[in-house]
Amino acid sequence: MGVFSALFSNVLNLDYKQIIMWLIGGILIYLAIKKKMEPTLLLPIGFGAILVNLPMSGAITQKIGDIVQEGPISILFESGIANELFPLLLFVGIGAMIDFGPLLSNPKLMIFGAAAQFGIFFTLSLASLFGFELRDAASIAIIGAADGPTSIFVANYFGTKYIGAIIVAAYSYMALVPIVQPPIIKLLTTKKERQIKMEYNPGNVSQTTKILFPIFVTILTGIVAPNAVALIGFLMFGNLIRECGVLESLSKSAQSELANLVTLFLGITIAEKMQADAFLNPQTILILVLGLVAFIFDTAGGVIFAKIINIFAKKKINPMIGAAGISAFPMSSRVVHKLGLEEDPTNFLLTHTIGINVSGQIASVIAGGLILNLIPR
Repeated sequence: MGVFSALFSNVLNLDYKQIIMWLIGGILIYLAIKKKMEPTLLLPIGFGAILVNLPMSGAITQKIGDIVQEGPISILFESGIANELFPLLLFVGIGAMIDFGPLLSNPKLMIFGAAAQFGIFFTLSLASLFGFELRDAASIAIIGAADGPTSIFVANYFGTKYIGAIIVAAYSYMALVPIVQPPIIKLLTTKKERQIKMEYNPGNVSQTTKILFPIFVTILTGIVAPNAVALIGFLMFGNLIRECGVLESLSKSAQSELANLVTLFLGITIAEKMQADAFLNPQTILILVLGLVAFIFDTAGGVIFAKIINIFAKKKINPMIGAAGISAFPMSSRVVHKLGLEEDPTNFLLTHTIGINVSGQIASVIAGGLILNLIPR
């Protein structure tokens, strides 16, 4: 009878909002498995959303009378996200995956990564106009970086109460890169522009250059945006492990085991901020819309900047490559390359887009650091 009594009590405590969160969790799991959209993140986020929205869930900290029962997901959140540990560890893995060779052989590609961050600052202003406090607006705007760890870091740094919606939006739009970017690119370019071929002259980038690059970027960022040192430092440390030539086994571990495990725990821990009462509100829908706006304007910013350069350049560039300046690596570079092949099967843009895409990774982290510096905590 005790079991049935407890079951009946839990059913009575069930809120319709919790059922909605189960459905949201189920949709995320469906997208991860059936559509293969960022499965390493959307699946644990989706399952976590269900887990924390069960009546009296033991997975999260609950206060029953005068007794506080700590839950494992709440503990993981405090020890892994609240102190920015998980995002920083994930950056080590990401840094170990990135080859900056294409960028170093053509450093001017760096400007496209910077141009593609326009949506962040545009959305920051827009979110403020919609009534969000400046710190919340900044956290929302970083969704446009298409960089999950940076979004988590900035949102947590400012202590925004919308962190759950921000993280879900950031990773969802990263997964939707192949759907969101192509229509924007086609809207802003002509068929003739999309057919522009670009020569690729790979420079001979020495190992010394590849080793010095992450060190130089870390020092420069530390001088310009001190609050971004942790973000850029862990990213560049991962890259230094890759390029130094003496830590091959650690580099492979960072790219696979470390990145996979941290991503797994990060995904399910995010659910701490997806409890129904905090997640289901009009602001969440507005955040999803503003995140999409940031994403669209980042893409548009890169393309339009490339078109402006073409006004003055003797040797024209394909403006589509500017869209790869967002930080969704390597999805965005592949999307642009595929669009080029659709227009002309002999038009290979991948070497250019990869260089721009990795520059976008750096630029998004620096943009996040600048926002941390400009806006008081």
